[in-house]
Amino acid sequence: MTKPTLRRITIEAKLLLVGIPVLLWTMLPIYHLFLFSISEKESAFAGKLWPDHPTLNNFAVVFGQKHYYLHHFWLQLFNSLAIAITVGVVTLLIATMAAFAISRMKVKGGRLIMNLALFTYFIPAAFLAVPMYKTMSNYGLLNNQWALILAMITIATPYAIWVLKQASDKLPPELDEAARIDGASPLQLFRLVYLPLMTPSLVAVGTYALLLAWNEYLYAFLLLSNDRSITLAVALGNFLAADDSPWELLMTTGLIYALPPAAIYYAFKRYMVSGLTAGAVKS
Repeated sequence: MTKPTLRRITIEAKLLLVGIPVLLWTMLPIYHLFLFSISEKESAFAGKLWPDHPTLNNFAVVFGQKHYYLHHFWLQLFNSLAIAITVGVVTLLIATMAAFAISRMKVKGGRLIMNLALFTYFIPAAFLAVPMYKTMSNYGLLNNQWALILAMITIATPYAIWVLKQASDKLPPELDEAARIDGASPLQLFRLVYLPLMTPSLVAVGTYALLLAWNEYLYAFLLLSNDRSITLAVALGNFLAADDSPWELLMTTGLIYALPPAAIYYAFKRYMVSGLTAGAVKS
């Protein structure tokens, strides 16, 4: 075991001096979110580090849908989940096939199409909200969950194609040549060679698209208006419409809503890091 040098100890000490304040600053809002969720309404703004009488009653109110703004809590949570999963699956399907065609099949004009798709990111997504609203209105999709799904797929797909294309370029071309010599068709090449080797990047891209749709508020607010079709993110915004907002219930619902993406991220963290950085460094 090597003895730590003074230089190494100094570097680690500096990292700790920077890392600890950053960690505390990051965790502080999460702690306050939890603090509100276990506090009674009267003591929520007491400014204490721990409530005098912590309670789980707020969770009972939320889960039991016992407040005006929570009448459709479970349905709205299901809406968020269904929309997010659909966006993740469809984005992954489109991006996987597009990246395979551009990178492995070398289709004519594929790189130009990919670059044109990426060009859309020069325009902030918020600026496209009104045109997207008008487009969905023209096709009669307003207040239809497919409007939000299509909008999120449109936003997520260009980046997903780019990530998968970069990762695909790292695969040895000799694998394709060997498969073709053995008589593999393009579909077999896609299914038996490409997909297994691309698993980390596929998981990363699918998770990215799912979390993008799960956390979306602006497009969900514009395209959905019925209480039974909106996502929970939009429902959380409705809490602020009241003169006397039930902050303890808002924070409790927010904490519950934050748990699924956190669990998904940590479950696939290994794939997220390796998948999103695949192809970033050329060998």
